[in-house]
Amino acid sequence: MDNYIVSARKYRPSTFRSVVGQKSLTTTLKNAIQNNKLAHAYLFCGPRGVGKTSCARIFAKTINCLNPTAEGESCNECESCKAFNEQRSYNIHELDAASNNSVDDIRSLIDQVRIPPPIGKYKVFIIDEVHMLSSAAFNAFLKTLEEPPHHALFILATTEKHKVLPTILSRCQIYDFSRISIADMVEHLEYVASCEGVTAEPEALNVIAQKADGGMRDALSIFDQVVSFSNGKITYQAVIDNLNVLDYEYYFRLTEAMLAGNVRAAILILNDILCKGFDGQNIITGLASHFRDLLVCKDESTLVLFEVGASIRERYKEMAKRCSDQFLFKAIELANTCDLNYRTSRNKRLLLELTLIQLCQLSFQGQAVEDKKKVLIEPVKTVQVQSAPSLQQPVQSPQEMPGATTRQQTIPTHVPVTSIPQTPTEQPSRRAVRPPQFGTSIKEMGVERPKAQAVQQNAGAVQDLQTPFTQESLVHCWDVFASSIDKKVYLKNTMINCKPVLQENNFFEVCVHNPGQQDELTNNCIDILSFLRTQLRNSRIQMRVRIDETNQKHLAYTSVEKYEHLLKINPILARLKDEFNLTLD
Repeated sequence: MDNYIVSARKYRPSTFRSVVGQKSLTTTLKNAIQNNKLAHAYLFCGPRGVGKTSCARIFAKTINCLNPTAEGESCNECESCKAFNEQRSYNIHELDAASNNSVDDIRSLIDQVRIPPPIGKYKVFIIDEVHMLSSAAFNAFLKTLEEPPHHALFILATTEKHKVLPTILSRCQIYDFSRISIADMVEHLEYVASCEGVTAEPEALNVIAQKADGGMRDALSIFDQVVSFSNGKITYQAVIDNLNVLDYEYYFRLTEAMLAGNVRAAILILNDILCKGFDGQNIITGLASHFRDLLVCKDESTLVLFEVGASIRERYKEMAKRCSDQFLFKAIELANTCDLNYRTSRNKRLLLELTLIQLCQLSFQGQAVEDKKKVLIEPVKTVQVQSAPSLQQPVQSPQEMPGATTRQQTIPTHVPVTSIPQTPTEQPSRRAVRPPQFGTSIKEMGVERPKAQAVQQNAGAVQDLQTPFTQESLVHCWDVFASSIDKKVYLKNTMINCKPVLQENNFFEVCVHNPGQQDELTNNCIDILSFLRTQLRNSRIQMRVRIDETNQKHLAYTSVEKYEHLLKINPILARLKDEFNLTLD
């Protein structure tokens, strides 16, 4: 018990070959030693527990080795290597900058730099957590770092390179250590487990590697903790129980509920997870990672990005086949949005439940869109005009009239054609096939129509009639319609003052005096044409509206026209407008 050493120290690498996950950096350092091209200052930076200080010690030991091997490793047999292994070497000095960050500490270090090494070629100074040095200490260290004695070599290590002064960075060779991959950590943990006589499931070691987040020191510390918990038998269940890690099974159950659209089952699963003491934000971040893993598993080319054990990998691949890409894209977005809003939410559980409800609805949105595409959009049927007094028609907006701003307009041919009134003997049979129901205009809503009119509108088929008519009959029907108008006074005056002129191919033209009259006829064209087609028994009647450019009696209609007309009568209005900064509405 007294001689127990934790795995992070016991299995600390002592050679470049034993460094895990940093092969490119160790190869560079070994080649520099073999070619005798050593820099006077190095900066090792990267996350915690990835081997920065260990590589610095191995490098310092190797460059002072009296008999290095052909692979660029230390021999561990010469006096320099033995002194290093027994921690009595005077060639290597380690300084913790976190607790020795003053100018006096750096001056003491500079005094030691002047003394040559007693054994070997180099005197190596390893400064750990160098970013903790004060600005004054950095400045005091600059000159020595730039021009050290030929026997001095500096290795700076830090986890926060951005806090190191640029003047220090420019004097060092920078080596960026990367996070150790899960596969490399699992392989090393299997080696440690075999050395310690511990049985471990691959899935359990994979969870430990994921929990370590790229740091081998953290992984070995967690390994020791789980070994003590499981008494030397590391299982997947023991790991998730000891480390308070959410089991994959919960995520698979939630995905099953979402694919089935079962909101109640998803909320009950969430309640079960919360009752086990898991934090809500960890749940939603884990769910987002779960959807990401499912997306990665859908394609063999991206499967290399998925770092889990073989058994769970197969289960992910089977589940991924049941999830569409659109479902996973939207699910990841919803989970990420919930994660961003979790901290600011005042009702965190409700936010989680609302997100699960939205996720459960995703699987049915695609089907709903397909169903909507199958719905036929039927045209809106206008109200039929039977006689002049019943003119309460929906008004067509100017935007629906093509060419509404031009001087001459032709009413479009898609204006609906009304059916011809039938005689009492032509009433349709009760068993007749009814045409499809069309839309109803806003003006018709809430108005109870007579049954005879409703039957006539439902049974009246659109007929293509081409009964000839004369100029006199056209003007007569025009005047009848105008006399039936009560509320639209401007339209009534326009129709009284502007008469239609029959042209070829069932067209007639109305010449108006100003744009206002043109807009009135255009906006009420449906009512006018429906009445004329019914009375004249011709379904191809079309109307053109034209402004008379040569009209000598030009009527002022718009505000600008009224202002110009008054300005001709009294020019002093322009001065009044300028002095009071008036505008025309």
